[in-house]
Amino acid sequence: CMKLFWGLGKAMTLGFWLMVLVNMATALPSPFDVLLRLAGSLALLTHLLELMLFNSNLRRRVHPWRDRLLVLMFGIFHIQSISRPSAEVAHA
Repeated sequence: CMKLFWGLGKAMTLGFWLMVLVNMATALPSPFDVLLRLAGSLALLTHLLELMLFNSNLRRRVHPWRDRLLVLMFGIFHIQSISRPSAEVAHA
């Protein structure tokens, strides 16, 4: 159930980033263009903060640079999807 939630969150985040890229390529009507740029900037800052906070965990991963890129794209949705299996194994 949670795996579906994290996957849906990733899909919605990808859709958001696609809208931000479309807005950069072709300007949307005002005020949506400004609001989307602001939301994209805040999301990027949030994902950078997540990257800094979880960098020590990502450093131990098999492909840390790929995981860092995915955290920049998907944020907490990627962090939760990679931390779930290790937490379940630890409790088993």
